[in-house]
Amino acid sequence: MPSETYQAHPAAVPDGGRDGGPDTSAPHDGAAPHHSGRPGTATSTAEIDTTLVHPGSVKINVEGAFIVDQGSTSPGNGRGSPNHDTKDIRLPNHTAVVSHVAIDIGGTLAKLVYFSREAHSTNPGGRLNFLIFETDRISDCIEFMKHLKAKQQALNGSRPGELCVMATGGGAYKYYDMIRKEVGVNVLREDEMECLIIGLDFFITEIPREVFTYSETDPMHFAEPSDDIYPYLLVNIGSGVSFLKVSGPRNYQRVGGTSLGGGTLWGLLSLLTGARTFDDMLDMASRGDNSKVDMLVGDIYGTDYGKIGLKSTTIASSFGKVFRMKREAEEAAEDSGGLNNGDNYYHFQEQEQPQQHHRQQSRDSLPSCVSPPEPSRTAANSATPDHPDDPCGRHPQPCFSSADISRSLLYAISNNIGQIAFLQSQIHNLSDIYFGGSFIRGHPQTMNTLSYAIKFWSGGSKQAYFLRHEGYLGAVGAFLKRQPRNWGRRGSFEAEMLLARQQAFEAKENQSELGAVREHGGSSDGGNDDAVIV
Repeated sequence: MPSETYQAHPAAVPDGGRDGGPDTSAPHDGAAPHHSGRPGTATSTAEIDTTLVHPGSVKINVEGAFIVDQGSTSPGNGRGSPNHDTKDIRLPNHTAVVSHVAIDIGGTLAKLVYFSREAHSTNPGGRLNFLIFETDRISDCIEFMKHLKAKQQALNGSRPGELCVMATGGGAYKYYDMIRKEVGVNVLREDEMECLIIGLDFFITEIPREVFTYSETDPMHFAEPSDDIYPYLLVNIGSGVSFLKVSGPRNYQRVGGTSLGGGTLWGLLSLLTGARTFDDMLDMASRGDNSKVDMLVGDIYGTDYGKIGLKSTTIASSFGKVFRMKREAEEAAEDSGGLNNGDNYYHFQEQEQPQQHHRQQSRDSLPSCVSPPEPSRTAANSATPDHPDDPCGRHPQPCFSSADISRSLLYAISNNIGQIAFLQSQIHNLSDIYFGGSFIRGHPQTMNTLSYAIKFWSGGSKQAYFLRHEGYLGAVGAFLKRQPRNWGRRGSFEAEMLLARQQAFEAKENQSELGAVREHGGSSDGGNDDAVIV
């Protein structure tokens, strides 16, 4: 094991805020101890840098599975969709024909998983490939599936009638007819929540170096695969957020959710900044300083509020500085004879020709506190000729950089999700919390915020886990629903997995029941009214 362990890039971590809010500093000396959780292994700096960017490939054989980071990634489709290369899952001993692809179509992103042969390799088997598309450009994804159909028929020798698409997510219904018509194959729709659980269980139990913990101050550790995984909480962060309590194989319950998720961040930042893709937004957030936008405890008290355990860097109010600073700058502009609150825009409108009166009506519909942007400018790059350092165009109006805004909003949403996740785990007495979904993207600040939120609010009694293929849980689960022959370690992966998990779960339940009987006396008939339904 390398002696050097990875330390995350500087990123804010949550602490207890005025209203349970986050902190933007590293954990203090009195922070709760690290929850031991599942056994894990440390990693080197170079290895983790690569791990976060590329989720990695996994080699599976009958003896076991391990991750292989070398080799090519799944290619982009070259049609303009911002799909992201992802390391593949290697299946070196799988020789049976795989005649299906799987897709998880969410409100914002579509995640595609498919099997491919390595035509120019002398090694047997093949690999699972991963691609992601914007749902708004679903036609790009469909074109790629048409390409896969032709390629699979050539490499696998499949007949047209044998090919099918395993679809899950809301788009499996919305785009059902379109996929059938355009690709010309059968489409099988699978339950979204069930696919998430099957996919996560597969990664937890079968794939070493897939699941890991994350901290800014401690090394990143991969958790060892284990069959003893229940119960746990899955927090799936997509456009919205779902909280799933998983008690056993196929035994799960959606215990809550929130509409404030990845779609919220994407939508608001597209309005507030010049970013056009989610990755651009995350990149800006990594360069921002949220203390220029957020109101901190130190801004209110001038120091820590030690009596109730709040550090000066704790966020008291997300975006709390914006209104005050904007108002002060406008008052200063008035005192110096400058224009206020977009008066320059309104003055310009009054000089317009009568035939452009409809533009005046559009202006009148705006709130008085909103200053409409010039058509040729964006929030990210909008300095005026008169004031090159004044993107707002109303010197001395205060300006908030896109990077600072992005970081503040990322913290606001991530901390909200982290606190709700803790509360759900507290209500349902769950110690292990897995975060999945395309919102995370292996982004250090996001993972650090979620992880430390769980650690702080639980006093170290609960553990947050992340995955290298976190965005593909549903797609992998859908793929596993249609099993090739001789899949995985024990033949039919899903059937054997369910049997093994069921036996382990029942043994654990029986042991707990026997212990309770011995402790309190009495007898047990061995029955279980809450038996897991398979």
